[in-house]
Amino acid sequence: MSVPLSILDLAIIDEGRTARDSFQASVELAQLAERLGYRRIWYAEHHNMPTIASSATSVLISHIAAHTERIRLGAGGVMLPNHSPLTIAEQFGTLETLYPGRIDLGLGRAPGSDQKTFRALRRDPMSADSFPQDVLELQGYLTGESRIPGVDATPGKGTNVPLYILGSSLFGARLAAALGLPYSFASHFAPQALQDAVALYRRDFKPSAQLQEPYVIAGVNVLAADTEEQAQAEFLHTRRRRVAQLLGRDRTFTDEEADQILKSPAGLQIEQMVRYSAVGTPDQVREYLDWFSGHAQADELIVASQASSHQAWLHSYELLAQAMELTAA
Repeated sequence: MSVPLSILDLAIIDEGRTARDSFQASVELAQLAERLGYRRIWYAEHHNMPTIASSATSVLISHIAAHTERIRLGAGGVMLPNHSPLTIAEQFGTLETLYPGRIDLGLGRAPGSDQKTFRALRRDPMSADSFPQDVLELQGYLTGESRIPGVDATPGKGTNVPLYILGSSLFGARLAAALGLPYSFASHFAPQALQDAVALYRRDFKPSAQLQEPYVIAGVNVLAADTEEQAQAEFLHTRRRRVAQLLGRDRTFTDEEADQILKSPAGLQIEQMVRYSAVGTPDQVREYLDWFSGHAQADELIVASQASSHQAWLHSYELLAQAMELTAA
């Protein structure tokens, strides 16, 4: 294959299941991905979402790391304005100390929540404005060159945990380019600015101690199945789940209700979110991803997947690894 393949594990809590079930599923996926040859798995910080179990991102990473041996693990990402840079440096410095050479730290500036949760997190409404300065402060703790005299991260100092800037707009692209950091674009759910953001990042990139050449990771949805009909059925399930996740916080929808919503203006927005989706047989998925990696000018793809069952979810990743000719560990 032309580019490495990684996984964004959404840590979904399926209907009728618990957060503990979700964690066990994530362990199984990580062990499978390690055997199949995926490069890394990332987990994203979300809050007050009853269907997503990755709110305590660093704790989940540690749990997965303890049950795997080699695969890289990280945050994709930590919403840095929700935290002090020192706290995140200590958390990820601890992870790197426990699991050396395996930890990534992707950073975003979104709330990862709604406005009520924003307040519950004690987040300052202006905190996103200091995101660039907070990234530099965090980087200083991890490299052992603290920007606050007399304050070091222990553990953390000198661990050099690699940083990644996450984004879905030109802001993140500019920041990643200016700081000489790798850039991960959230095209799996916010595809609109993909090409403009990547072009800007590559044009304005300035080499740094961490990275000499620009490096782009692009997100893409993938659902592979033994037949195209099975894959399309799973993809419909995914879109129905998006309806529930985005519009159904206080209620559930029947399949018929979800399908009606998907035909409405709100549903068209959901359809737009999943514009970049590889759905079908292994050959169809490979053909799409070969096209998408060029379209996104990506050095690496990070794939997200939801399915109607645990077995279908894992099988999709197995078929994807076969289609993309990953090298088993």
